Amino acid sequence: LKMSWFWFYLPLHLLMAACLCHSIKAPTTNSQQSFKTDLFNFYHSLMLADGKETTVHLLKDIPKRYYFVLEEGRALAPFTITVTPCDVPIEWSILVHKASASFLGKAARGDHDTEEVSKSQKAPSMVSTIFNYKGNSVETYMGMSSHSALYMLEFLSTERDTHITVYLTTDTTSGQLYPELPVDPRIDVIGIGHTTVTLTWKHSPSVLQHRENIQYCLLVNEKHNYKSLCAAETAIRSSGMKLPPTLALSLSPYLLEPQQVMILSNSELSIINKASSGEVRQICMGTKNTYTVLNLSPSTQYYFDVFIVNLLTNASAAYTGTFARTLEEPEPKVTELKDGKVIQVVLDGKKQKFYSLQYQARHKKIQFTFQLCRGQVRVHITKNGKTVALENISGLRYFLLKGKLLDTYLVQLRSTEQSNSSVKVQVSPHFHKPLFPLLPESLKIKSFSKLRTCNSVTIAWLGTQEESKYCVYKKRIEEDQVWMELRSADRCSGPESRHKSEKVLCKYFYDINLQRAVTTETIKGLDAGTLYLFDVYLFGPSGIPVRYHSKVVKTRKKC
Repeated sequence: LKMSWFWFYLPLHLLMAACLCHSIKAPTTNSQQSFKTDLFNFYHSLMLADGKETTVHLLKDIPKRYYFVLEEGRALAPFTITVTPCDVPIEWSILVHKASASFLGKAARGDHDTEEVSKSQKAPSMVSTIFNYKGNSVETYMGMSSHSALYMLEFLSTERDTHITVYLTTDTTSGQLYPELPVDPRIDVIGIGHTTVTLTWKHSPSVLQHRENIQYCLLVNEKHNYKSLCAAETAIRSSGMKLPPTLALSLSPYLLEPQQVMILSNSELSIINKASSGEVRQICMGTKNTYTVLNLSPSTQYYFDVFIVNLLTNASAAYTGTFARTLEEPEPKVTELKDGKVIQVVLDGKKQKFYSLQYQARHKKIQFTFQLCRGQVRVHITKNGKTVALENISGLRYFLLKGKLLDTYLVQLRSTEQSNSSVKVQVSPHFHKPLFPLLPESLKIKSFSKLRTCNSVTIAWLGTQEESKYCVYKKRIEEDQVWMELRSADRCSGPESRHKSEKVLCKYFYDINLQRAVTTETIKGLDAGTLYLFDVYLFGPSGIPVRYHSKVVKTRKKC
């Protein structure tokens, strides 16, 4: 079985001229008129490629037609057609013209005559509809042809402009374009917590056959399930995200656009976006078929879709989506703070709820220390019910407070962003050994443009009057990763989270004169025309580091 590509080059004027001549000779019956209309539709359609996924754009209420021809090659010729709606429901049909193929073949070769045209037009029309469907599900038609036939696919969208994908193949013996789903394609929810949901699904046969080219991707959102990968992508792109202009979600990990919010850890690719309809996230986890989704909001319904993706063709198949509601948030409780103990608090930006900490003073002078790890946090401190501090914090912030023994302090923390924020908190007597090192006036790293070369850059940062340890780390990044790296950085994490190869050096320095408490370092052995992310960590007596603000520098391309 093969496609007859010569139909594409059929001289339409031969057919139309023959029809016109015949219409002048005698009145046209309804049957003959139907026959001519069918032929006209076939020849004003587009050829559908065999063995290739075709994207079709549809305008509202305007049908679009594609056709293909099956020739006699064996007793029974199988073929399959898969149509994937990428947005709204559509209507589509398959029509077959069983009588026209041999006649049209002769017309294409130019060996027809007027008598044969006349006979063909007098013959009753043999166009029949063999399949039709309306909806937004992925639908596959499997057919068998025992003779030469001309087929037409007609697509119609009645709701709005949209697009679909169509896949035709006449080679049913080789591997399919789409990964294969298991007999039972359902996703099972096997665990629900306040902020977690655990899912499992049966392995695709394609994973067992082509493990290195196949992976599972999980989509999590708060709106509804999606029946295909392109439907999910279309909906997310049009959901009005509050993101930078170039930030859009393409669900295939190999179609990521510049400045994509992406996190890669433990062989898992996570993409997180904020849309007007709520958070949308995607996790590609290789060939694992059990996964626990973390950091969800309590008492919230989430929808989960699993897609099996062929990394070579970018084709995918969708499991049957499911949904689950996380458990109700437990009653808010007040956490007791203890002298010198550090706790880290994660704040839910979506719920905008306060996190409360309480401390009963055992000394007249106490100090609260806050280190912002991620996001933005508002701090409200009251003493015996009266406000003593209220502000948004950034970086490292100290509050030295005076009072009486057994005064009760209540600390309320809230994220001022829609995303989650994180902060470390410590309270201690003012004479307690400091947890964090003495800080310079600024935590900015400066680079010197004139000192840049093709393989080196020079950076500088401020120190203090206290001898401390400083460690420098570098990381090579791409231009489309800059926004993600700076945005997602955890300012509380230390060098232990970095790869050993990223370490440049560690050094000690200080200066009694703060005007001279500055140091420079030239980092060599870099690649030309390459972006690097530089970090400096300051270590105090307690060993807890403070991270300077990351600096991105690009080496010169030509020297």
